[in-house]
Amino acid sequence: MATDVILPALGMAQDTGKIVEWLKAEGEAVTAGEPLVVIETDKAAVDLEAPATGILSRVAAQAGDEVPVAQVIAVILSPEEAALSPSPGLRPAAAPLAPARFSPSARASAPHEGGEPEAEAEAEPEPEPETSAVASGHSVTERANGRRQASPKARRIAAERGVDLVAMRGSGPGGVVLAADVLAAESAALPAVSVPVAADEQSMSTVWRLMAERTTQSWTTTPHFFLVRELDATAFKQWFARAETRATEKLTYTDLLVKVVATALRLHPRLNASWQHGAIVAHDAVNIALAVATADGLVAPVIPHADDLSLSGIARHRAEVVARAQAGKTRPDDLRDGTFTISNLGMYGVDAFTAIINSPQAAILAVGALVDRVIPVDGQPAVRPTIALSLSCDHRVVDGARGAQFLATIAELMADPSGL
Repeated sequence: MATDVILPALGMAQDTGKIVEWLKAEGEAVTAGEPLVVIETDKAAVDLEAPATGILSRVAAQAGDEVPVAQVIAVILSPEEAALSPSPGLRPAAAPLAPARFSPSARASAPHEGGEPEAEAEAEPEPEPETSAVASGHSVTERANGRRQASPKARRIAAERGVDLVAMRGSGPGGVVLAADVLAAESAALPAVSVPVAADEQSMSTVWRLMAERTTQSWTTTPHFFLVRELDATAFKQWFARAETRATEKLTYTDLLVKVVATALRLHPRLNASWQHGAIVAHDAVNIALAVATADGLVAPVIPHADDLSLSGIARHRAEVVARAQAGKTRPDDLRDGTFTISNLGMYGVDAFTAIINSPQAAILAVGALVDRVIPVDGQPAVRPTIALSLSCDHRVVDGARGAQFLATIAELMADPSGL
């Protein structure tokens, strides 16, 4: 039975997605769960996994094409179905097969590089013949034009550093070349392969470009204002020490902050809303996004329904999505429907900072380091652990009083977490 490959929505305000690269060619066998196509949204570039096992067929969008959310971009068929099926165009997920026209963006040999725009969709090219080749003892699938199958990150690194993929040993499924393979090959070839540091530092990944575009748009279109509070974190540290001994997962201070913020958002739902199409849109679910630094740029994977999770549940989910983000394996669901973001730079020794709102969310909480300071306690100076919290708010959704009340609730919960 045919299974549709549908372009997913990763954000509340997302209408389209861009095809960056197909990792499988039409007519190739695919396995459920393996990376199939790289898609780019306003949040990040992620690998879309194959929803079923079979033969990739009816590919209706090529690299560079901008496709509406919920459109079918390909179909996975059984070998028997693939032999009999034509190749229709784009169609909605719930609609019968029918050709559709759309305006693709510029196409080029590498993702995101310029090219001449085309007026309308081109006819689908015939699939290239494939031959079975053996490289360094690994059986791999190689297209007749000599282009080795490799992950998008591996191709980018290879292009930046002048590494030849064709003769490379791949450690991925079916011999696919991974980023680690490229880096290992480069290290083995030194000093024969050498790239100046400045060139590597100046290269821009898709994730970094998207981050730059999103933060620029948020900063220039969202009326930010900022509220800052420095809190006595004595009770917060004691809570962490107690919870750490009982938790079934490895805890971090971020996990406790997620629990506190999720509870506070339930009490202050305006901070869990968004400005969309000229109106305030409330969200029932409390989905906390975490700003995570990766080698390619900043992403914000989401812990869904954080207010319903235990500390161990939060820690487990946080560990999973952060690990995938840092490994460059973020899934579409990891970025979906965040309603509030926490950015914690305390582990880097940053005392305090302000953050740019992750639009269309209404606010973001910036968290500094736990630092011992001299503060007044019962009228006397005392050394206590303190933490600085900075709340950035969208003034179209949140006013100063609401933001201050939200911060006050966070302060109360951190000072007396017994209710959590």
